[in-house]
Amino acid sequence: MGLIYERCLRPVLFKRDPEHAHELAVDALALLGRVPPLCRIMEAWAGRGGAARPVKCFGLEFPNRVGLAAGFDKNARAWPAAASLGFGHVEIGTVTHLRQPGNERPRLFRYPAREAVINRMGFNNDGAEAVSRRLAKQPGPGARRIPLGINLGKSKVASLDQAVTDYLGSFGRLADHADYLVLNVSSPNTPDLRKLQDEDRLRELLGAVSAANRARATSSGKDRKQLLLKIAPDLSYHQIDSVLAVIAEFGLDGIIATNTTLARPGELATVAQAGGLSGAPLRRHSTQIVNFIARATEGRLPIIAAGGIMNSVAAAEKLDAGATLVQLYTGMIYRGPFFAGELARSLRDRAW
Repeated sequence: MGLIYERCLRPVLFKRDPEHAHELAVDALALLGRVPPLCRIMEAWAGRGGAARPVKCFGLEFPNRVGLAAGFDKNARAWPAAASLGFGHVEIGTVTHLRQPGNERPRLFRYPAREAVINRMGFNNDGAEAVSRRLAKQPGPGARRIPLGINLGKSKVASLDQAVTDYLGSFGRLADHADYLVLNVSSPNTPDLRKLQDEDRLRELLGAVSAANRARATSSGKDRKQLLLKIAPDLSYHQIDSVLAVIAEFGLDGIIATNTTLARPGELATVAQAGGLSGAPLRRHSTQIVNFIARATEGRLPIIAAGGIMNSVAAAEKLDAGATLVQLYTGMIYRGPFFAGELARSLRDRAW
């Protein structure tokens, strides 16, 4: 199927504006998700040849190691169909407390020769309240085919001093719908967002959300939600050490490494488009960061690896470096909708 996509369907899609092609893909999956019997048939086909071994990570069970990264399904419209493509988990968002349109178009750019994408979307989404209402009508925790993560970001209009309140607003509206939540402090497309990775601001944010998580569990008798942090690939190793210390201080359940990069390696050095780079050029550096985190934490902190996963070798590389799960998005743009299933099948006989 991957070869058919690359030879037949991808050339047609790549003639369209990248964001329009993305919208068509979301619409198609949203439509598929309304036909559960067809989803189950496709899910069985995606997992053909024998069931993948389930993976336990930060208290949840995943049917395979391959997830759909945040950025594809920003508004919780398409995720119910993700398992039919072979994904073992899906992360929606990034969702902000307030609805926002994102940055001006065009804001998504393909670089096929390098199997790369640059985006400056700017967290365009319907806002936490609208996404919460949508999720309330969909299968909830315990009734899903695969775990659902919700990626939370800062509203653009919220200042750094208002960031904690902004994240807490999103957490309050969305926590009940999530299997796990991710605090995204690493997108390069929201002004000052990455400053939340600074030790003092990060301590304030993680402390507040962790406290809200405990309070929610105590007051409602519900389980505490798993909390993860998503970091940028542009941090120095010294900065990553500081981030890991804060994560340990507040007992977060895991880390996602990494988001998109501001770097422009190799042939992309002359590209003038602003935004975060993803795809094949990020592969090596992202793997190095995964390995650094695994060594620094002696394997105690679960890692979801993202960045440059364009084939099974790249996925296995991330797992060899110390990750437990992997996520992709750009890989699906270049390899097609069934790429996740192909990866999951290629990894199921490997032992990590």
